[in-house]
Amino acid sequence: MEFINRFFWDPGASFFLFGPRGTGKSTWLKQQYPNALLVDLLKPQNLRVYYARPERLVELINGNPGKTSIVIDEIQKVPALLDVVHQQMESDKRLRFILTGSSARKHKRSGVDLLAGRAILKTLHPFMAAELGKAFDLGRALHPGMLPVVSSSQVPEETLGTYIALYLQEEVQAEGLVRNIGSFSRFLETISFSHAAVLNTSEIARECQVGRKTVEGYIAVMEDLLIGFRIPVFRKRAKRQLVAHSKFYLFDAGVFRSLRPRGEVDFILYGPEAFAAIEVKNARIVRICSSLMPSRRRRGTMFSSMCA
Repeated sequence: MEFINRFFWDPGASFFLFGPRGTGKSTWLKQQYPNALLVDLLKPQNLRVYYARPERLVELINGNPGKTSIVIDEIQKVPALLDVVHQQMESDKRLRFILTGSSARKHKRSGVDLLAGRAILKTLHPFMAAELGKAFDLGRALHPGMLPVVSSSQVPEETLGTYIALYLQEEVQAEGLVRNIGSFSRFLETISFSHAAVLNTSEIARECQVGRKTVEGYIAVMEDLLIGFRIPVFRKRAKRQLVAHSKFYLFDAGVFRSLRPRGEVDFILYGPEAFAAIEVKNARIVRICSSLMPSRRRRGTMFSSMCA
């Protein structure tokens, strides 16, 4: 797949570049900074070296005096490197750091230095329709989705199917973000029913058979991993907060479809009275049912009992 220009511009200073796995952060950096000094923490040997002695980054920079742009990929794997980066930014104003990561949770939990505003915070998301231009296809945008790692794959369906498993293994389980990986897996399936809907943590907790506080912690993990986000209730003016629930969204339509269990015929109802629109999730079954109905009834929304 050819390189697609993203609607993301170099801010001209040191910056963090956060984004979910597979959104093209490393690809964009290699395209934009081909001559930068690269520290790839996805390589086991680099991870081992810098985890043992973060100050080796100073030796690397001093050994390459002609390079003033330093890219550190997956910085969240070695949070102690941020202290070294901070010290280098103060000692040499010519140096410019580009720090990528798929999660800021480890930085928050360990209380490490986040450079005290010396680095701009940027985020990279899945493809936008305008970025793809004429290559944009609505059907493919809905399934398998707009993740670059899925779009560029020769087998997008299989890649999408393993995407969440990759997150569970490499981000959640390896980093120890949750205690019970089985409960978190059930939670992911359950919260897919809350996509684009009002978030009710008590109902989710009841279905997952865990505590409400546990569910709130799981949602915070998803937000820190950048694979989900909440939109709070809009308030026209400041006033005393009443009981209100925000809406929850997964970051990509393909990931949503991968997580959500599907039956033979699966409907999602929208609108205040669940009547505004109906999204049919398994069009093949519906087409078969429609072909078996009398023409008068095809205009309605009812299905014959044989298709129930």
